[in-house]
Amino acid sequence: MFKRSFQSKDRAGKSVKPSKRSFRDHQKLKLQQSLDSPPVGSTLTSPIITLVVGYEPRIFAAHEDVLSISPFFAAALKGQFYESSAKRVALPDEDPQIFSCILEYLYKGDYYPRLLFNKRHASFELEDAQDPQNLGGRGSVESTVDIPGAGGALLKDTVIYCAAERYGLDELKRLALRKQGLQSGITVDVILRSARYAYDNTPDSDSKLRAHYLALIIRSRKTFKRSGTMQMEMEIGGSKLFFDLFVAMCNHVDDIVDIGNSRSPKTI
Repeated sequence: MFKRSFQSKDRAGKSVKPSKRSFRDHQKLKLQQSLDSPPVGSTLTSPIITLVVGYEPRIFAAHEDVLSISPFFAAALKGQFYESSAKRVALPDEDPQIFSCILEYLYKGDYYPRLLFNKRHASFELEDAQDPQNLGGRGSVESTVDIPGAGGALLKDTVIYCAAERYGLDELKRLALRKQGLQSGITVDVILRSARYAYDNTPDSDSKLRAHYLALIIRSRKTFKRSGTMQMEMEIGGSKLFFDLFVAMCNHVDDIVDIGNSRSPKTI
């Protein structure tokens, strides 16, 4: 399962001005049509739910029908987290900045920075990624977030992927993984910390995000084997990450041996 991660076609090309106008116009037209002709049971008329998020609570509000796209919230609105009289859901363990991205996805089908298709290069890229000044945008495209208790910066898309796992949003998981594949220049400590976070917050059955990190480390093995951070993390242990990495690297070696044997039989 590790061979299919990090395909080169998912990476952005050289810095050029992308062709985005038609994509944005199309999205605006779809939004305007939905506002002009709301369907029966439209989310625009469903009850407003208040969400109290984080240990230092921040208040969010969302339509009930929009939240119910998530199986987690569909159940939560009927369960112990829901104060029916106040139409309020408490999420004390969620991070507000990540939850903001979740809500943005539920309403718009994406979160900032959006995934855009560059027609000139026939490839995907992140919104504002090619604009160092980011004039008129929401700030620089930041690839990391600080989550309390994580011990340092984490890759934002990894944290969103894990949140999507909790909320049962499979399409958001795929989107977050594709976006993370477009990131570059991430330091070893951030990658390893994020990999640990991914292992701590996804089930053992996860075959996407975990494989994403294993493939990244194997592909960048020359960097990682010289890293003092990598050595320290492996000596500390305490994560299934390193056994999975060992298995993945063994599989990688086996593939190389099989290719060699098909040409001139030999063993290792």
